[in-house]
Amino acid sequence: MATTRITLSPRETQLRNLLLDVARFIDESKEIKENIELRFAGGWVRDKLLNIESHDIDTAINVMTGDSFCLKMKDYLENEENLRKHSLEPEDIGSLHKILAKPEKSKHLETVTTKLFGFDLDFVNLRKETYSEDSRNPQMEFGTAIEDADRRDATINALFYNLHSDEVEDFVGGLVDLKAQRIRTPMEPEQTFKDDPLRVLRLIRFASRLDFTIDAESEKWMSNATVMEALKLKISRERVGVEVEKMLKGNDPRSSLQYFDRLGLYSTIFTDPTAKDFPVPSTDNWSIVYDCLHALKANETPGSIYHALVRSEDAKYNSWLLAALAPWASIPNPPQSGPKPPILFGTRVIQEGIKANSKICNLVNGAFKNYAQLTELKNAVVEGLALIHERDTVGMRIRKWNVDGGNWRLQALFALLVEVMGRVGSQGVPLSTVLSEWQGLIDHLESMDIMDAPAEKPLIDGKMLMAEFNAKGGVWTKGALDICMAWQLRNPGATSPEDLKAALEEVRKKSDELQIPMKK
Repeated sequence: MATTRITLSPRETQLRNLLLDVARFIDESKEIKENIELRFAGGWVRDKLLNIESHDIDTAINVMTGDSFCLKMKDYLENEENLRKHSLEPEDIGSLHKILAKPEKSKHLETVTTKLFGFDLDFVNLRKETYSEDSRNPQMEFGTAIEDADRRDATINALFYNLHSDEVEDFVGGLVDLKAQRIRTPMEPEQTFKDDPLRVLRLIRFASRLDFTIDAESEKWMSNATVMEALKLKISRERVGVEVEKMLKGNDPRSSLQYFDRLGLYSTIFTDPTAKDFPVPSTDNWSIVYDCLHALKANETPGSIYHALVRSEDAKYNSWLLAALAPWASIPNPPQSGPKPPILFGTRVIQEGIKANSKICNLVNGAFKNYAQLTELKNAVVEGLALIHERDTVGMRIRKWNVDGGNWRLQALFALLVEVMGRVGSQGVPLSTVLSEWQGLIDHLESMDIMDAPAEKPLIDGKMLMAEFNAKGGVWTKGALDICMAWQLRNPGATSPEDLKAALEEVRKKSDELQIPMKK
C-alpha cells in the first residue's frame, strides 16, 4: 500500500475530529467487536490531491452500515457538552436522510446523507461486489478497504483518506496514475466494463473533466463490440443521459465528444435502443462540428455568433447536445404513414437514447424541423434578397420558429453546425466562408432590431379583437392576431390609440378572408 499526506482545511479538520470522537464513542460502548475505522473515499480524496475544492465527501465505514453509524452519531450529538466541544449549533446538524438499497439488488447497503460543517456527506460501509451476467446491479456485502478499492471505476477514484492515521491510502496505484494524469481501471478493464458498462462513460467524463488520458488497455476494451452492446442494452438510458449531461456541462465537452468519436461509441450513445434496425448516421465529418462549436465558444465577444446565439448556462449545454446530434441531419426522416407526422430521428434519439426532458426534446424537434428554413434566411441575406428588409416577414418567421421548438437562436446555431458539416466537411468550403455568412445574418438581424421578436408583447389580444368585431372567438383569432403582430413589427414603437386603430384596420380589410363570425 502506497501512502501520502494531505493538509486539511480548518473546517475539514473540525469534521475529522468530530467523526473520530464518534468512532471512539462507539468503540467505548463495546457494542461492536472490532474498532471502527473511518475513511474519506473516492472523489474528495482525488480532488484534494489535485487542489480542487470539493464539498461532497463519501465516508466509508469498516464494520457498520451508514445508517447504524449515523444513529450512533446522533446519540453522541444529543449531548450538549459534545456539541460545545465541536462548536456545533443544533442547526449545524443536517437532517439525516437514509437511502435503503433495494433488497433484490444488494445486501447491507444502507447509505445515509447529511450535512455537517458545510459539507455534503454520505456514510456507507466498505463493500465488495459480485455481478451476474445480465445485470449491472451487483450483490453487495461488507468488504475490506482493498476490496472496496478494487470495485471502483478508476484508480484515481479508489484512494482513501484514513481519518485515524491521517494518511492517504492507495491500494491500486492511484497515486502514480494521478501524477501521470492517467485514467486506468483498478481491475482488468475487460472485467470492469463487462461488470458495469456505464464505467465506459464515467472514465470518459473524468478524462475530459481533468484533462487526463485514458490508458491504452482501457481504451481497447471501451470500444470492444461486446462492451458497447452491453452499454447499449444493459444500462438504463436514464443513467446514460446523466453521464452525457455531466460531460456536456463539464469544462471540456469537446473532449468527451472526441472520445465518443474516436472510440466508435456514437451509435451506442446517440440511438434509439428500443427500435429494431434503427439507422446509423455517418460521423465522418462530425469532428468539424464539435471543433467549430469549440472555436465559436472561444470568441464570446459582444456581437459574435456565440454571444448572439448562446445566452445562458442551459443554452451552453443544449448547444453541445445539438452539436452531438448534428450527424442525424444527414438521415432522411421516416415517411408519414398515418394522420400524425412521424417523430423525427433526432427527436427519437434524444427521447429514447438519453431520456432528455420534454423542454429539450421540444428544442431538438424544432431544430431538426426548421434548420433548412433558417439556412434559407441566411442565404437570402447573402444574396441580398428584398424580403430580408421586410421587418414583419423576418420577425414573424423568427416568432414561428420560436413557437415550434423554443429558443430560435439555438435552432439557428444548429442550422449553422449542420451546414458546416456539409459544406466544409463534404464540399471543402472554407470554414471562414460559412461563418462569415452566418455572422452576416446575425449582423443584419441586429441592425433590424429583430433578434428578440419572440419577446415582442402583443398590443392587441383576443378579447380586444372580439370586442372590436363583435364576434365570438375561434380559429379566426389566430390569423387576426398574426396580422396585428405583423403590423406591430412593421411599426416598432407605435403604441398610441390611433396606432391600434390602424392595426385593427388591417384586420378589417381581411375580415372576409378570416371568416370572422360577426354577431347579429
